[in-house]
Amino acid sequence: MNKKIIFISALSIVIVLFISGTWLYKSTESLKQQELATANISILNRIDAPTKGNPNAKVTIVEFLDPACGTCAKFHPFVANLMAENPGKIRVIVRYAPFHQGSDYMVKILEAARVQKKFWDVLEVMFATQSQWASHSDPQPNKIWNHLGKLKLDTNKLGRDLNATKINEIIRRDLRDAQTLNVTKTPEFFVNGRPMPSFGYQQLNDLVNEELAKTN
Repeated sequence: MNKKIIFISALSIVIVLFISGTWLYKSTESLKQQELATANISILNRIDAPTKGNPNAKVTIVEFLDPACGTCAKFHPFVANLMAENPGKIRVIVRYAPFHQGSDYMVKILEAARVQKKFWDVLEVMFATQSQWASHSDPQPNKIWNHLGKLKLDTNKLGRDLNATKINEIIRRDLRDAQTLNVTKTPEFFVNGRPMPSFGYQQLNDLVNEELAKTN
């Protein structure tokens, strides 16, 4: 009987130690993730980056995108749906990672369009017509001008503004930040500073929902 009591007691101690160790590990990992997210935010949330949504939203999605990236175009409506499903709760910040040939020219057009408050309109047109100008083997970014006439843009001013020194500085800064954050492909998403654990629609959705749950 004594041996049985000793065995049960020892087993209980092992179980308690295992549970405690698991809890401590999870708590430590959670703290590390929070510290990483906090450190990332100072790099991610550049005040002059293109932004959409409630400025006071509790959840901020930062997306590094490339206008010539096919996956970026596919994710674009998905992110829009996330915002529509959670009105006023999500803000989106766009950062640039023009990795494809000719993409830096498209970013310059986007930034010049932002001066005329047409950033999001032009981005929509770029994604919608991407197949016509963004061939990876033979990119022809100048073809985007054939489609900009559909928007109420001063194209002469757009042509002048895209050569502004500030735009080149923004591109260089975003690429530096991308390197610091180990962004090597697009799109790359961060939610309240947290990187996605792996890539995919569901992973982004889950990460957003986790952050939304913290605000309820």
